[in-house]
Amino acid sequence: MTHKERYIETIGRRKTASARVRLSKAPRMAVIVNGKDPKDYFPTKELQERMNEALKLSGGDEKFKITAKIRGGGIHAQAEALRHGIARALIEYNAELRKDLKKAGFLKRDPRMKERRKFGLKKARRAPQWSKR
Repeated sequence: MTHKERYIETIGRRKTASARVRLSKAPRMAVIVNGKDPKDYFPTKELQERMNEALKLSGGDEKFKITAKIRGGGIHAQAEALRHGIARALIEYNAELRKDLKKAGFLKRDPRMKERRKFGLKKARRAPQWSKR
């Protein structure tokens, strides 16, 4: 991040969820998700930890203000999309973190999505029950 740039913007994705993350230097740590506190947006402790995994792995020496807009997918996919976006932003801020974040698997975009339903079938691959008579 140079002096001219105020923030780093990255996109994190998982399944159909996408998170637009803005990371900027701040005097104290602050995270805002869709205009809310992350504890309000992600109700369970597991999702809150998943969101912060990339920050914890980076060492936590630096203080950042993170603002995220998340759309699509479910709450679990949104937490992982946010983690992916934060990891990408941390690499733009400090390229030395790449090795650790990559080893932890935070830079991998998980593309697995639900397969579309085909006509004549009950679900994507489930055929109607066959009857002999």
